[in-house]
Order: sequence, then structure tokens, then C-alpha cells
Amino acid sequence: MMMKPGMAMQAAAAASGPQFKAGDLVVTAPWSRATPKGAKIGAGYLTVQNNGTTPDRLISVETEIAGKADIHEMSMKDGVMQMRPLAGGVAIEPGKSLVLSPSGFHLMLMDMKKPLEQGQSFDATLRFEKAGRLKVTFQIGSIGAASAPKN
Repeated sequence: MMMKPGMAMQAAAAASGPQFKAGDLVVTAPWSRATPKGAKIGAGYLTVQNNGTTPDRLISVETEIAGKADIHEMSMKDGVMQMRPLAGGVAIEPGKSLVLSPSGFHLMLMDMKKPLEQGQSFDATLRFEKAGRLKVTFQIGSIGAASAPKN
């Protein structure tokens, strides 16, 4: 079977998960891990592709499931994991992607109002410096998931 170039791109996009767009930014496959009962902290992950010619910045996140949500960076220093909030957000350069994953930048959900349950989802609003607000839906995978759940 021969596919036209556009069909191949559509197939790749569908395989990578849901997409949400704001201006020149495309957010792909927002996901989270399930949390144990009583947990007050969770995390969110996604990819932001900047298809524009100017940089933008992810500056905040809001969700009704958590009392507070921040953009965090996780890094290793001298064999010790360190996590810190990024008060000024994080840049997305033109033609590049920002990947939020368990081992780097991520969204930290604090003072959670209920556990995140595998197979469920939750909404959040991302705020970008130039593209503005974008509502996205996070799919919740297993507690130990390493990547977005497959639909």
C-alpha cells in the first residue's frame, strides 16, 4: 500500500496521541500517572512543538484537581535528584519541541483534591506568554507508567 506524504504525517500524529493547538504551538499527548489513595502530589507530562518563527514560553498551568500547579525541573547533581519550580516558566524555541517527562521538565500538581485513577482523565489550562491559554486533557496511565497511555 502506498501512502501519500500527508497520510503518513496524519498516521504519525494519530499514533502520538491527542493534539491541542494554540497559535503556532501544538501540544501532543498530555498524560499523567495514577496516584495512590491519599496522595497529595502528582505530575503531568506532554510535548509542545513550536511551529512558528518566534520563541514562546510556557508560563503556568491551572487545573481544578489540584490546589496548586507549577512547572518544575528535575535534574541530577552529584548523584542526588533535585527538583525546583521554574517561576519564569520555560522557553520553546522556534522549530523546536519542549518535552515534559518524568526525568526532566514536568508539571507538578500539589494539594490534589482526589487521586488520579488509571484510565481516567483531567483537564488543565496551559498559559503561554504569546499563544495565550490552551485547555488540554491529560490521560492517566498506571502508577509506574514511563510514557503516555495507549488509547
